[in-house]
Amino acid sequence: MTLLNASTNDLNLLSGLLLLLLGLFTGALGGALGGIVVGGSALGNELAAMMGAFFGPVASLPGVLIGLVMLAFLL
Repeated sequence: MTLLNASTNDLNLLSGLLLLLLGLFTGALGGALGGIVVGGSALGNELAAMMGAFFGPVASLPGVLIGLVMLAFLL
């Protein structure tokens, strides 16, 4: 079983879940970095990074899901 078969351009359940987890991880990472930049001086870097890592995936989840649905229809 391949994750994304390039010869048939197939998106299966396993590759969709992997891409969803990758999107959530990058959302958490971006949220943590954004939290440090925006609120690091006021809240402290650790608390700002923790709050950003919590709210980052919440913000990125709709975009990732919409992108995966569009990708499933296009492939």
